[in-house]
Amino acid sequence: MPFNVKADPMTTSSKSLPIPPVTPAIKAALAPYGKLRVGINMANFLLVLGKNDDGSAKGVSPDLAQYIAGLLDVPCVLVPFAGPGQLADAIADDVWDLANIAVEPERAATIAFSNPYVLIDANFLTRKDSAIRTNADVDKKDISIILYGRSAYDLWLSEHYLKPTYLRVETIDLSHQRFKDGEGDVLASLKPKLLSELPGTGASDYRLITEPFTAIKQAVGMRPHHPDALDFINRVIAHLLACGFIADSLKTHQVEDKLSLPQ
Repeated sequence: MPFNVKADPMTTSSKSLPIPPVTPAIKAALAPYGKLRVGINMANFLLVLGKNDDGSAKGVSPDLAQYIAGLLDVPCVLVPFAGPGQLADAIADDVWDLANIAVEPERAATIAFSNPYVLIDANFLTRKDSAIRTNADVDKKDISIILYGRSAYDLWLSEHYLKPTYLRVETIDLSHQRFKDGEGDVLASLKPKLLSELPGTGASDYRLITEPFTAIKQAVGMRPHHPDALDFINRVIAHLLACGFIADSLKTHQVEDKLSLPQ
């Protein structure tokens, strides 16, 4: 059953900030061309789960985009991108107004980020005979990490794990495949994707380091220097978290056990 994303700004929760009125200035900042163009990261398999029969993207991020467009009373146009790097770069091309993208300081110079609406754990996977047992074991000069280049966790690791060597590849699937083919000492990836490499029962060739090295904060990105519009988006997210819209969307798309909600 399709998820109902009809916006009802009059429905508020005592636990959330009320959604403020949509002023002409907010509408002009968020939808300057009379429609809401939302950049969608098609590589985020947890928040974008493929396409509907009409070819449009479906998932938690498209649900949120359509809700915001409903509040603005404008059409929602989803603009797909193969990965987060391409999506972030396209801010300079004026092809999207909002975007589903992870919060990263490296991108903050050109993109203003909302508060997060979901969190995704990022972990390391090692081989079962590896001496690497903890996150601290990974941050050493003789360790090589294979990962999806320009992902949010790549940007985070580049700032915090300065000693290892990085083997960056073009897609998350390729990072997993090349690790299984023998490249890298450690695979860095999203926890739900890593768990798919482990059997439910019995022996495994791999071992998950259970403590996440970071949690990816999935947020809404927009053009900077529009504080009132960003505050509006933050209030929308706070309301949707409090009233259960985000939680219901996770359940509808069957990813509630793979993602967590901000507290």
